[in-house]
Amino acid sequence: ADAVRPGLSFAQARETAMLYFIGVGLGDERDITLKGLDAVKGSARVYLESYTSILPGVDKSALEALYGKTIEVADREFVEERAGEIVDGADGEDVSFLVVGDPFGATTHTDLWVRARKQGVPVRVIHNASIMNAIGACGLQLYRYGEAISIAFFTESWRPDSWYEKIASNLKAGLHTLCLLDIKVKEPSLEALARGKKVYEPPRFMTIQQGIDQLLEVEGRKKAGLFSEDTLCVGVARLGQEKQVIAAGPMKQLREYDFGPPLHSLVIPGTMHFLEEEILSEFRVDKG
Repeated sequence: ADAVRPGLSFAQARETAMLYFIGVGLGDERDITLKGLDAVKGSARVYLESYTSILPGVDKSALEALYGKTIEVADREFVEERAGEIVDGADGEDVSFLVVGDPFGATTHTDLWVRARKQGVPVRVIHNASIMNAIGACGLQLYRYGEAISIAFFTESWRPDSWYEKIASNLKAGLHTLCLLDIKVKEPSLEALARGKKVYEPPRFMTIQQGIDQLLEVEGRKKAGLFSEDTLCVGVARLGQEKQVIAAGPMKQLREYDFGPPLHSLVIPGTMHFLEEEILSEFRVDKG
C-alpha cells in the first residue's frame, strides 16, 4: 500500500524522503521482509511501536544488531503525545516506524498515517503477517471470521462488556470470533497520578485463563446463553513463533491448560465446516 505526495508519481516520490510504516511480523527480528529491511537500513531515524503488541522474548538490541540501526522505542505516551516528532522531518529524510505484526493492526497507526499525509509527507506501508491472518493456523478458515473483539482487563470500577453483543452477532451469523486479549505496557499508576507523580505499573499480559474468566463473568450477568464452561474454544499463544501453542477444548479445560508465556489470544468458533472440525480435532487438549 503506497501513498505519495499529491502531484507526484510514486517513482518521483521515491526520490524524495519517505515515512515508512513497516510490519515486523510475529516471530523475531528475522521476520521483517527484505523490502522492510532495505527501508530500515536507508532510514535516518527508526522507531519501534511497543504498546499495541510486543515480540515476546525479543529484545530491542536484537533488532538493532540485525538491522544495523539504533532504534527508539515509541511507547503509548510517545506515540499519542509526541507523534509529531516521528513525522517532523520525514519530508527531508527517510524515517521508519516499526510495528509488531502489520502496520494497520491498530488505529493509532492510522492516525499517524493521516497526520503525515496532511503534512504532505510521502508515506509507504510495508506489510507483514499479523494475528489477523496467522490465526488461520488453528484450522478455522479466515473468511468465516466475524468482527474481532478486544477484551480489556477488568478493574474494580470498570468492567467493560460491549464486546458481548459483537460475539452474539457473530454467532448468530455462524461466524468465528477472534478475541484479542489485553496487554498493559508502561501504563501510568492512577494512584501515583492522583499524587501528582508519574509512576508506571509493571507490564501485564492477559492470559487465556483470565480472558475466559471475564467472558464467563459477563455471560453470568447477561444470561443470553452465548457460551458456558462447556463451550468449545481455541487458545493460541505466541502465534508465529517457534514455540507457538494451539490448543482446543471446552472453556473449563482451557482454563487449566498451561499455555506458557505471552502473548495469548482466544477464538470462539461459530458454525464449523466438517474440514474445520477435522483440523481442530488435531489440537484438542483431550486428544488421545
